[in-house]
Order: sequence, then C-alpha cells, then structure tokens
Amino acid sequence: METHPVELMLKGYGLTTAEMIYRMPDHIHVLNTFVWQDYDLAPDYPRLFEFIEFWQDSIEGPLHSVRFTHRKQLNAGEWRHVVGEFEVGKFNIRDMRVH
Repeated sequence: METHPVELMLKGYGLTTAEMIYRMPDHIHVLNTFVWQDYDLAPDYPRLFEFIEFWQDSIEGPLHSVRFTHRKQLNAGEWRHVVGEFEVGKFNIRDMRVH
C-alpha cells in the first residue's frame, strides 16, 4: 500500500525533483533530459540514489549529469486540524471584510 504524501511530509520527507541529463544510446553525442520527482529524505536522498542505481542497471542511456533540488513543504509542527468549511459562491463581495 502506497503512503499518502501528507503522511510522508509529516514524517520529514520533502519533494525532491531531479533533472537527469543522459546520452542517447544510438547517438552518444546527443544529450537528452529526463525529470524525476518523488518524496525523499534529505540529506541522504535514499529514493533518488535508488532511482539512479536503477537507471544505471536497467536503462541503456548513460547518465551525463544529475541536478536536483529538495523542498520540505510541511513540518510536523505546522500541521493543525481545522474544523469548518464554507462555500465560496455563497458570499457577496460586500459581506467580506479585510482585517
């Protein structure tokens, strides 16, 4: 069963985005780009390195370079349970006030 992204973020995971530059197998002088994204743990990035190992073992195009960024979107202390909802279409603009 796959873990929901919010659960991962509460456990300290952040969104990691990697740009893989690789050589085309039939045209070694031609570079191509592949973008990979997953929730991962900094600073070790186990999922990213697992994917890089998979690439090297299973895909013919050799990697030229990998650039990545990581953003922790939510900390456990920032999560709070909110009860309540409203429908946007039910309000008149004159009834809304800026405090």
